[in-house]
Amino acid sequence: MAQAARTLISSAWRCSSRLNLPARRSTVVTLQQRRTFLMKAVRWTLGYGDDTKKDEPTFENRFHLWEESPSLVLRNRAATIKALARCPVTDLPIQFTCPNCGIPTHHDRAAWEKDTHHHESVCEKLALANVYEHDIRSGREFPEFEMPPPQDIDVTINFGDWDTFLYTRDFHSMDTEFEFAHATKILTYPVTVASVLHNGSPYTLASKRLTLEGLKSLAALRYTLFPAVARTRAGANTEDESVYQGQPIRLFVLGARSESQLPFEIWAQLLFVFDKPNVQIHFIGPEALFDKKKKQYVYSPDPVHQTLTPSFGVTFHTDYFHIIHESNQFVPYDPYYDVFFLFHPGLGAPEAMHMWEKSVPALLETKCAIVVTGFHEADSKRDWEWVNENFSEEMDVLMMPGKNLFGSTRWEINDMRPDDPYLVNDQIFAIRGKRYPAILRGGEAAGAST
Repeated sequence: MAQAARTLISSAWRCSSRLNLPARRSTVVTLQQRRTFLMKAVRWTLGYGDDTKKDEPTFENRFHLWEESPSLVLRNRAATIKALARCPVTDLPIQFTCPNCGIPTHHDRAAWEKDTHHHESVCEKLALANVYEHDIRSGREFPEFEMPPPQDIDVTINFGDWDTFLYTRDFHSMDTEFEFAHATKILTYPVTVASVLHNGSPYTLASKRLTLEGLKSLAALRYTLFPAVARTRAGANTEDESVYQGQPIRLFVLGARSESQLPFEIWAQLLFVFDKPNVQIHFIGPEALFDKKKKQYVYSPDPVHQTLTPSFGVTFHTDYFHIIHESNQFVPYDPYYDVFFLFHPGLGAPEAMHMWEKSVPALLETKCAIVVTGFHEADSKRDWEWVNENFSEEMDVLMMPGKNLFGSTRWEINDMRPDDPYLVNDQIFAIRGKRYPAILRGGEAAGAST
């Protein structure tokens, strides 16, 4: 029976690869459609028939022009685009809505018709973002948001890609591209962290992404995150729980925005993929603390702590990191216990770089790993070039820039630039303050050793 099931699934997958899919879908979505086709093919072959629910999302029943959307929020966003965004062809105010993606994109039909880049590379992504936005507001049940409980310690979690992670972590089966997109959107933050720090990380020396210095930094963090493994290798008692009651792992999230608003149950997934660490998450930045009653970001002169379990707590800091760093609030830093994540920070963005010019030197002083993500290749390249131009002599590269295997697969729309759709955490690289001095030929040290 097991062999028959494997043959059936393999055959269904090969059949799905020969489908003639709509031209407006992207490569990522093609894979998701193949997954959906596979599941339906297996059900049909086993005699279950078509059990599609009436409210199951499809491109057709979730597509609406934003100006005529059943959602007031999306109608307002369409008005915002028309009021503030500029046409990519004429640089005039946007007044025309693309009929294929449903989003206001150009000044008029003539500009839309001549924009070949939009038709070839942008329209299909905007159309997907459109249907995802309508689906999340549809009122259907969302089983993809159910978080699985802890697993048996003997279960091995696979970080090969989203599919293998969700399967081995025992998440709900993502049967549609909508479920898969929504799940990866909310999980991309903690799973990106886990994929970098886990013993089973896909980022290795063999992948040609991780450098030797990167391996050193991650080995230090993994020694702390997987104490049972470390103690076993040292021949110590693996049942000793004292390691979980001492110094916590400190995860610093700088420039925190939407990631600090995620339900804590989602961030708590980190406790289930590591070896029961004591974790303290620090969200840092002017938009780190959101007041749900006031529906706005608020400032607090003092850190706001929330202890969720004896081994898991969250703290919000509403100042910039360099200000907190100068107050010595976090010292001493320890590369075995501390790690920094900057989720699409815009290091090289003109509107933000003046603040990062102060915070990045403070980050490099800690000598701890700094992981940076980006919305897309151009965004990440800009950040990478900026840190190299300004701090190349003060930093070590831990991970070369490239695709984040656990970036979101749900396309998003930038209301100020609708011609630039993006994926959250699509790219990733890592750096660290230089830990060893450069030695000049004459033997004179170029800097002080740390």
